[in-house]
Amino acid sequence: MTTGYVYHEVFGWHDTGTSGGVLPSDPAAGVQPFVHFENAETKRRMHELIVVSGLIDRLERIRPRPATEEEILRIHTPEHLERIKAESRLPKGGDAGDGMSPFGKGGYEIAALAAGGVIAAVDAVVSGRVDNAYALVRPPGHHAVAAQGMGFCIFSNLAIAAAHARAVLGVERIGILDWDVHHGNGTQAAFYDDPSVLTISLHQDNVFPPNSGAVTETGTGAGEGYSINVPLPPGTGDGGYLHAMDEVVVPALRRFRPDLILVASGFDAGAMDPLARQMLTSAGYRALTQRLMDVAAEVCDGRIAMSHEGGYSPIYVPFCGLAVVETLAGAEPFTDPLLPVVSGYAGHDLQPNQKAVIDAAAALAARIGA
Repeated sequence: MTTGYVYHEVFGWHDTGTSGGVLPSDPAAGVQPFVHFENAETKRRMHELIVVSGLIDRLERIRPRPATEEEILRIHTPEHLERIKAESRLPKGGDAGDGMSPFGKGGYEIAALAAGGVIAAVDAVVSGRVDNAYALVRPPGHHAVAAQGMGFCIFSNLAIAAAHARAVLGVERIGILDWDVHHGNGTQAAFYDDPSVLTISLHQDNVFPPNSGAVTETGTGAGEGYSINVPLPPGTGDGGYLHAMDEVVVPALRRFRPDLILVASGFDAGAMDPLARQMLTSAGYRALTQRLMDVAAEVCDGRIAMSHEGGYSPIYVPFCGLAVVETLAGAEPFTDPLLPVVSGYAGHDLQPNQKAVIDAAAALAARIGA
């Protein structure tokens, strides 16, 4: 098993500045300067744990390269691209579009490198250079829509890579799984009317964006039925997520039979995350990854490429991320010292309210190709 790995130190230089978590500092409003939630620590510490654990020696490094304007424009409008480029030249940078997603000077170049890093991972998987790949990139991408960025995202990294796979690499059918705790609205929007791309989002119900990611969002036109959302209740732990994988994700992928599986890999569903209220553990992420690899082996020769998204606990994200990359690589697990704590939290068993949501989504999965 050969696993590709994309990382570049400049991703840590994406500058989100000082803020009150997500709000710009405002003394008159009582918002003290602090650090933005989307800062470099979780990604840098995950990379360093990959190195310190020895896993890095099992991975094939893939050099990221900037996405071209042509590649970005397959998903985004020219106006959005030009605004990001212009604000990136300003001394203090700009904002992706929602007033809560700042970037510093040079932010365009780093965001283009993040999108291009995911493209490089997809290239390596489709060409057969590696069996699967993980792109540890920053800034994240799955909330960015055609005309603007939002939710800490500038460009829709995974959607750009998917469009590249279809336009350049000849990949006909792509399955996209998003297990970030927030709804993958940008990726869904990019392919909402496209029956050749199946999008599945496992997320906490109505966290971000507001009123986005309902079970009833199933696609439009020719794409009807090829968008599946599983809005899980707060407090869903390993049992609920694994039930969703078994009853929704795996059956949907088996019915759809993609040529390539892409994953928006966020770790903000982890038990210690400050921006959500889910309870996944590193063991849960490991099991999710193994189930995904098993179905990928059935339907697409194991071809999986993952793009890093959210996750805001600098303490726990590294262990969850390590578990995923270890599983992709078939490596011996490194001990998670926090697992006895988070696995002991009440609520990891599947609950009736979780099952009801999953059952509704499972009915949608059963209709694919019918």
